[in-house]
Amino acid sequence: MRRPAVALLQGYVQITQTFTKFVTEIQTPLSQSDGRPSHSKGHMNRRTFSKLAAMSLLASRIPKATARTKAREIAITMDDFNWQNAVYQSASDRNKSILKTLDSHSIKAALFVVGRNLERVEGKQLLTEWDKSGHLIGNHTYSHQNLHSPTMTVEEYTNDILRAERVLSEFKQFKKYFRFPALREGDTAAKRDGVRDFLAKAKYRIGHVTIDTDDWVITSRLTERVKSEPAANLKPYRDFYLDHMWDRAQYYDSLSNQVLGRSVKHTILVHYNLLNGLFLDDLISMFKAKGWQLIDAEEAFSDPVFSEKPKVLPAGQSIIWGLAKANPTISRTLKYPAETGDEVVEQMKKLGL
Repeated sequence: MRRPAVALLQGYVQITQTFTKFVTEIQTPLSQSDGRPSHSKGHMNRRTFSKLAAMSLLASRIPKATARTKAREIAITMDDFNWQNAVYQSASDRNKSILKTLDSHSIKAALFVVGRNLERVEGKQLLTEWDKSGHLIGNHTYSHQNLHSPTMTVEEYTNDILRAERVLSEFKQFKKYFRFPALREGDTAAKRDGVRDFLAKAKYRIGHVTIDTDDWVITSRLTERVKSEPAANLKPYRDFYLDHMWDRAQYYDSLSNQVLGRSVKHTILVHYNLLNGLFLDDLISMFKAKGWQLIDAEEAFSDPVFSEKPKVLPAGQSIIWGLAKANPTISRTLKYPAETGDEVVEQMKKLGL
C-alpha cells in the first residue's frame, strides 16, 4: 500500500477511536461538584468541548485522496521549424494556426530551431512571431546533425551548436536549452560525455523529451495523401494521431512511475509539421479532457528529472527511457515503442492511411 493510503487509513482509525470515546463520554451522566450525577440533557462541559474541537481539527488534516490527486502535467515541445516543406497549408497559415492554438490554451511552448531554417528572410519573420508571443526558443543545431554518424566528431557537432546559437541569439526568447536532433546523444561514451561536457561549460541545459512519439511518421503519410488527393477525408488521420499520442503518453507516464515513483512534469515531442498545423488544438484538448494539466515548457524543464545524465549507450531518446535502461532490474523487460516507426507505418497501412 502506498504511503498516502496508509496515512489516510491511520487517520480514519484515529478519528474512529476518538469519536467512539467521545460518544461514550457524552452518553455518561456528568458528575456535579457534590458527586451527584447530572441529569441535564444537551449539557457540554469544557473537557467535552475540547475533545470535540480536537476531533474536528484532526478530521480537517486528513488528506482528501480523491480531491488532492495530482493531475498529470504536460508541456508542448516542438522540433525543427521546417517551414519550407509546406503542403496543404502555407508556411504562414501553419505558423498562425499553431500560435493561435497555443494562445487559445494560454500556454507557452518550446520550439527547438534548426539554424539553417533562418537563412531566408521568411524563416526569420515566422520565428519572430514566436518570439513576440513569448514562447521559449531553443537550439537544435544548425544542420540537424546526427551524433551517431560514424564520421561525426565531438568538435564538428559542438561547432554546429555554436553556429546555430549565433543566428538564434538575436531573438529575445532564445534561451540556452539544447535538444539533440533525432534525440541521439551519442553512440560512444566519448561522444556522449564530450558533448555533455561542452553543453555544461557553455551553460546549456538539455531540453529532454519525456514522451517520445512518431508524429513525424504520421505526418509523412498524411502529406503524401493530400498531395495525391487534396480533398481526402483527414479525420481518420486525426483520430489515429490522437490515439497514438495518448498511447505514448500513458506508456511513458507509467514508466516514469515505475522508474522514479512519480509522474514527472512531462515534455511531449511534436514537430513543426502539417499534422500539428491541423490538429494541435485537438491534441491539447484531448489531454485536458483526460484530466491532464497543460503547463509552460519552461516550468516543465524545472523538474529535477531534466538534470539526470544516465550512463547508457547508445544515449538518448526519452530521458525516462534512458533512466529505465540504466536500471538493471527494469531494463530486462523494456520494449522501446518509438525506435523506428515501422510499427506505426504498419498500423496505418492496415487502416488504409
